[in-house]
Amino acid sequence: MEQLSGEAKVMMEENRQGEAMIKPGVGSKKLYLESYGCQMNFSDSEIVVSILDKEGYETTSDPKQADLILLNTCSIRDKAEQTVRNRLKHFKRMKRENKNMKIGILGCMAERVKAKLLEEEQLVDLVVGPDAYRDLPQLMKELDGGKKAINVLLSKDETYHDIEPVRLGGNGVTAFVSITRGCDNMCSFCVVPFTRGRERSRNPQTIVVECQKLWADGYKEVTLLGQNVDSYLWYGGGLKKDFKVASDMAQASAVQFSHLLHMVANALPEIRIRFATSNPQDMSDEVLQAIAEHENICKYIHLPVQSGSSRILKAMNRGHDRADYMDLIDRVKRIIPDCAISQDIMAGFPTETEEDHEETLSLMSQVRYNFGYMFAYSERPNTMAARKLEDDVPLAVKKRRLQEIIDLQQVHSAERNAANVGQVVEVLIEGYSKRSDKDVFGRTSQNAVAVFPKKHHQPGDLVKVLIRSSTAATLLGDSIDTPS
Repeated sequence: MEQLSGEAKVMMEENRQGEAMIKPGVGSKKLYLESYGCQMNFSDSEIVVSILDKEGYETTSDPKQADLILLNTCSIRDKAEQTVRNRLKHFKRMKRENKNMKIGILGCMAERVKAKLLEEEQLVDLVVGPDAYRDLPQLMKELDGGKKAINVLLSKDETYHDIEPVRLGGNGVTAFVSITRGCDNMCSFCVVPFTRGRERSRNPQTIVVECQKLWADGYKEVTLLGQNVDSYLWYGGGLKKDFKVASDMAQASAVQFSHLLHMVANALPEIRIRFATSNPQDMSDEVLQAIAEHENICKYIHLPVQSGSSRILKAMNRGHDRADYMDLIDRVKRIIPDCAISQDIMAGFPTETEEDHEETLSLMSQVRYNFGYMFAYSERPNTMAARKLEDDVPLAVKKRRLQEIIDLQQVHSAERNAANVGQVVEVLIEGYSKRSDKDVFGRTSQNAVAVFPKKHHQPGDLVKVLIRSSTAATLLGDSIDTPS
């Protein structure tokens, strides 16, 4: 999955990295869980809690009370792994006061450094990969028997389609719905294909049913999640790579991402729909037309570019060059004129020159993204880039280039938000402002954050707001109607 919680962000959603997940419960055992990295990890944590809930665990916000501490981990950058290691060392010290406490890791880091954490450093008792969460009950029995437990096997068909996630620590307004798992793209800098396996998609009917359940429970917005949602392909189950050998009937009745968008939008015309994350090479005009056709599909696309240099894009194995990407941008703007676009950009990929960097800045100036997620290249072991390319851009140069990218994005974000001043926008209220409980905040269809006086409004209300001023990160205004 593209990097959704980068080192630098402009107008990013609330960063929940490291947040303890809390759910009231009546179980006899206590679970403390932290999630790091992309939105998929937060969605997976909800699946894990659902499974452990049936084993008698209730979640707690206090790790000292926990019988089981789990960290759902990210391997996208070295910094993310070091953060997890530091947390594990902290919990290991805490374990000295509670000998019965068990510590485990989930997710991408679990698969990548399992032996080191379990045996060499002895920081954990339990290691569970992204496709093995159903095995948690058996693994917990092994722990109770005094053994260390591990399952990091990748699956060809696991999608957890039949597990109803326990919605954790959220706002009761927005929720994630996973639609695919794994990734086939093999970008040269990315570990995800190795830690999450090959692409497979979930039965579309189960996706629609989950969204309907969320609407019945009072949720007003869903985000359809996948390492690459545009690759969604349901033909009866199995890996995407095997689609060509499926039966003629299965191929003829296959459901692609554009079809799924129509299905969810038609089944739930009042719920807002978002999706993440897209890969430029896989986004079709049919998807763009579905977004344009349905009022309830948000007019916002996260469209990672990583670099504005075709030479660097080729070295990254991105599957497109600068011209391809700009052609897609043109199609987005033509088909969905009011669509907001955000980016992922990486500074300092191996062999990147000043000319390559300038091409990235020039591409940003052409697109003028609404906001972005920006970070410096971090070599990941066993990736093609680590095996074939020397990490030859000095750290000081990476940091300087990254700062230039951030500074330019700040200008563009401020410009995009300023265009809303004097306009009336529709905002779905998600909660109360951190700065004042007299204000509420929410997002427009274009994913811009708006803050305004709460008056009689509540989270979940869809409100018309007159924008009076703006910053690079926020729209500021006043509501002009009653809640809907």
